[in-house]
Amino acid sequence: MFKLSLCMIVKDEEDVIERILKCAIKFCDEIIIVDTGSNDNTKNICKKYTEKIYDLPWKNDFSYARNFSFSKATMNYIIWLDADDYITESNIEKIIELKNSNEDADFFMLKYCMAFDENNKPTFEFFRERIIKNNKDFKWEGFVHEAISPSGKIIYKDIEIEHRKEKQNKPKRNLNLYRNALRKKYRFSPREQYYYSRELYYNSYYKKAILELKKYLNMSDRYTPNIIGAYNMLSECYLKINSPKKALDTMFEALKKFTPTPE
Repeated sequence: MFKLSLCMIVKDEEDVIERILKCAIKFCDEIIIVDTGSNDNTKNICKKYTEKIYDLPWKNDFSYARNFSFSKATMNYIIWLDADDYITESNIEKIIELKNSNEDADFFMLKYCMAFDENNKPTFEFFRERIIKNNKDFKWEGFVHEAISPSGKIIYKDIEIEHRKEKQNKPKRNLNLYRNALRKKYRFSPREQYYYSRELYYNSYYKKAILELKKYLNMSDRYTPNIIGAYNMLSECYLKINSPKKALDTMFEALKKFTPTPE
């Protein structure tokens, strides 16, 4: 049996924040909110659920904010959520069952559902490091698209967290963070190179994305889903600039390296 701290970083989330807090209050023993500069009613809404609200100046670094939020946790396990996440009653019950069980792990990996069909069935989901032992050695890395590298005892659970985005981020927010890092001569890790390339693709800088995706594919990344994703984006970029043969060659190159997937 363990107790659970919720750690969240938020900014201007008045439209969605109460939805996830109504879920979290049912299974969390502590709720920690780190606000990075809200100008709306976010903090007043949060005050209905917790007194542990901290102001943190934004430093263009999501990991810095996440690690700060984790530093305030006092329970023996931590769960992180975003303001536009949602958890169904059945999955809340599963989390409560996990808390009350004798299972012990450094990381509990839960499903993150990112897209849904017309019947609300997940069409795109993957496992993420979601419930983490409160160990000061576990740190978030990456100033954007941040993550903690799981280590120690890792257990995968059939528990779903739904990402129900109600509003879109500013289109170039993440891309500008990467550009700012490049201006400071920051050297990207393979994961950061992948996501930088993806932001170029999302923002329709196809020729630049091709160059950066090729650079990524020459790096030593072992995370297969990202490598497959890079081939997919590279092929799409070639189609966007009217180079269908290069697009097809890119797909054939990927098929030589990986077992075919639905993508």
